[in-house]
Amino acid sequence: MATDDMWIWDGGRVCLDFTNTLRHRWRTTPEETLRDPGDLALWLQRTGLLAPDVPAPAAALASGRRLRETVDRAVLAVADNRLPLSGDITVLNRSAAEAPRPALQIAVTDGRLEPAGTAGLATDASAALALIAQDAVELLLSAEIRRVRVCGADECALRFVDRSPARNRRWCSMSRCGNRTKVRLHQARARRSEDTPGD
Repeated sequence: MATDDMWIWDGGRVCLDFTNTLRHRWRTTPEETLRDPGDLALWLQRTGLLAPDVPAPAAALASGRRLRETVDRAVLAVADNRLPLSGDITVLNRSAAEAPRPALQIAVTDGRLEPAGTAGLATDASAALALIAQDAVELLLSAEIRRVRVCGADECALRFVDRSPARNRRWCSMSRCGNRTKVRLHQARARRSEDTPGD
């Protein structure tokens, strides 16, 4: 079973965090973090979409993985100014329609209104997956889709929404990929300067 430290929550949207459950997409064999139905149930519970102690059947794992790849293809297509495949649109619409949207709640935080979550959690995995599909549809129709990026680190490829003021975020996380990349580049420059004979 997967553990919390396997999952990365830097996508900025639940649908992108879900696509990021398939890690190292650039490899011939990517790393699957949703290995069994228990992993899917735990991931959905950690995101606040599924009520605690609700299991996910094997069929939900298979449909969840299909939904994840559909979301990934559609989001990357639209972020690249292309239309998603018609089959992907159909899957997203059908998946999104499988559960009613929970009522959005508000709260006052630091003197301003913010979303406070939703009233009630999904009571089965299919309904929780429908909420992910709804988030993906919402993202595809929003201006925020133009801010979706793929991490620039050579060995990452996680998807995220760039909400930086300058819209120039390059890494899924500065503390993970950004720092590693900067250290690697610094070490490469240092090696080159050591190899260059002095004047």
